Amino acid sequence: MAVTTRDLFPAGEETFVEGEVARVTFENRETGFRVIKLSVKGTADRLTVVGTLPPLSVGAQVRVRGRMVTDAHHGPQLKAEGLTEIVPSTAKGVERYLGSGVVPGVGEKLAARIVETFGAATLRVLDEEPERLAAVPGLGKKRAERLVAAWNARRAERDVLVFLQAHGASPALAARIARRYGPQAIQIVKTDPYRLALDVSGIGFKTADRMAQGLGIARDSPERMQAAILQALLDATEAGHVCSPSAAVLSRAIALLDLRQDAPEATQDLLLEALQTLSGRDLVVVEPAASRGEDLLYLPRMHAAERRLALRVRELSFARVAPLPGAAAAVAAFEAEAGVVLADEQRSAVFGASRAPVLIVTGGPGVGKTTVLKAILATFRASGLVVRLAAPTGRAAKRMTAATSVEATTIHRLLEFDPQRGGSFRRDARSPLEADAVIVDEASMVDLPLADCLFQAIAPGARLVFVGDVDQLPSIGPGAVLRDLIVSRVAPCVMLRTVFRQAAESQIVVNAHRIHDGLPPVSAKAGDPRGDFFIIDRRSAEGATELITELVCSRIPRKFGMDPVRDVQVLTPMHRGAAGSHAINVALQAALNPRGEPLTRGLRVFRCGDKVMQLKNDYDRSVWNGDIGVVASVDPPRGTLTVRFDDDDEGRIVTYEPGALDNLTLAYACSVHKAQGSEFPAVVLPLLTSHFVMLSLNLLYTAVTRGKRLVVLVADPRALTLALAQDRRDERGSRLAERIGSATAALAGHP
Repeated sequence: MAVTTRDLFPAGEETFVEGEVARVTFENRETGFRVIKLSVKGTADRLTVVGTLPPLSVGAQVRVRGRMVTDAHHGPQLKAEGLTEIVPSTAKGVERYLGSGVVPGVGEKLAARIVETFGAATLRVLDEEPERLAAVPGLGKKRAERLVAAWNARRAERDVLVFLQAHGASPALAARIARRYGPQAIQIVKTDPYRLALDVSGIGFKTADRMAQGLGIARDSPERMQAAILQALLDATEAGHVCSPSAAVLSRAIALLDLRQDAPEATQDLLLEALQTLSGRDLVVVEPAASRGEDLLYLPRMHAAERRLALRVRELSFARVAPLPGAAAAVAAFEAEAGVVLADEQRSAVFGASRAPVLIVTGGPGVGKTTVLKAILATFRASGLVVRLAAPTGRAAKRMTAATSVEATTIHRLLEFDPQRGGSFRRDARSPLEADAVIVDEASMVDLPLADCLFQAIAPGARLVFVGDVDQLPSIGPGAVLRDLIVSRVAPCVMLRTVFRQAAESQIVVNAHRIHDGLPPVSAKAGDPRGDFFIIDRRSAEGATELITELVCSRIPRKFGMDPVRDVQVLTPMHRGAAGSHAINVALQAALNPRGEPLTRGLRVFRCGDKVMQLKNDYDRSVWNGDIGVVASVDPPRGTLTVRFDDDDEGRIVTYEPGALDNLTLAYACSVHKAQGSEFPAVVLPLLTSHFVMLSLNLLYTAVTRGKRLVVLVADPRALTLALAQDRRDERGSRLAERIGSATAALAGHP
């Protein structure tokens, strides 16, 4: 009986295989993902090998390290964790190798002539004595030069991947590094491996540090100290801080370095020296302590954006614009058409927008922000102004369009994002927006880099209206722009406080304002047909997750007629723990979408129909942090999937290659922070003592205000009390308000 590859290589165990590439079934040159068929000596069939692999040609001899798995559709396959190409040792092997297409322009006939000339030494001649190719019959000088250039490029690509994998890089990581640096990859990694953490997606300090240690770089080297500081500052920026106190950054750097604390003073001295070097190289901006008592550290791009934005806010806020004629008549016409009577504070906001170049409107749920927005829009249009509407996310823009019957777009689309220009916008100070007025909704979600780009693109003399709820959590990205604009007092700000009668009939709105004031929310009684806010007592994380699964999958759909995937969103204070987003996602996926071919990425499993969320801005795919979609298809052999994002009218279909899947996660449950700016028909929120470190009044307030028709708290009463007692704001390291104030004072002194 013939021996098969399944007989030789048991499933699940680490396996080493040598063989010849018989066929390249699939390859994606951008990601490095390939499927090959391998002929293994002594077996009757060909072994399927899948993974991120170097470019391979038919006839290549390879050694593969991996584990056997069984794919539901494609059967047994070796999932490669490493691959090394072995140079053919016989003349026949060399001829097949060269003739397989490994070198562009060399076919079977030319390969035969070259090998006939040099025999088994052919590859050595190509490497070391390429001038000898002149001896090959029929091979002209120019063709020989092209052949040598192609061979050297192929060898360089192979050498880069072999070098990187030999120094601890996974095949997928090696492919990303090779794409980023090309032939220079080996030299860059040898001389400055910590540069990887800044330049290559998916590499942080720890990964770069592991490679550096393998290259023999000392643990107390200046390069390592500098890399730890940069990573610590980058971590702080990703946590929302535009700038950070130097002591906090250095403390985080010490933790990353994991040095023995037998000489803390020496370590501190080394770090201070590294910080001075980084400052001198313009990789970190240090703002001296002055009256603050401690130096502040910035990444240069954050420092530049904050300074630019402060100056631009000042310029726009003090620009002279003529009051709109006929504003009173426009307001009266709006009231008549909409069948409403504006409250005094709403009227103040509309007339403020008719006079001021920049206006801020803020308030909680049920206070009429949308009505004010519509009234301002009507007033602007009655005066003949060209008005553009925008919001930070596709979902928010879609709601804005539905509310106003005027097209609204994302801010990225408004500014004409262009991935071909390095991820920049076409609209800027040199090419401003063609609009007399811009109205932005959900302004609390606008982070500092995006606000900088938006303000720069406002044309001279145009008006800008920012509408949002300043009491929500700040933006996912760095900064707290809406808060800082209000604190700076550079532009008029109208606070809407009156809850209107119709909104006051909603328990969601009433309880949101109770929470805002530090009062406990009140639950509707079980069975109340008009109830839209419920609190269910659960003390254990496991019990809470079990109840949430039941609520999402059966109780809410049965009672309220909602779709469990499309309409119900679980929000959590934390990612980890038995009642964190990770655990709840696993439970809900098992209950709602257990079948179908899985695509596994680390601990995550994706299936067609899964609800997913983007975790970082992806400028190449035009997908943004917090975007939610549904998996439209999966292709496990290739490690790819597609996602349909229906948060705008286009219904975007986005393809995720293996290297991009790290930025995708299940989204049946997500953090409260990630839900900012979104509204969902139903929100379910676990609130437990195990969430202690994240519990706060404004986190609870933000979560509750995400629900449109139903909110259910699965709460431990002690945790609810703790959250209401923690009236702490998500403080962000930022000097924007201070800079705006300084710029305003300077302007006042120099008319």
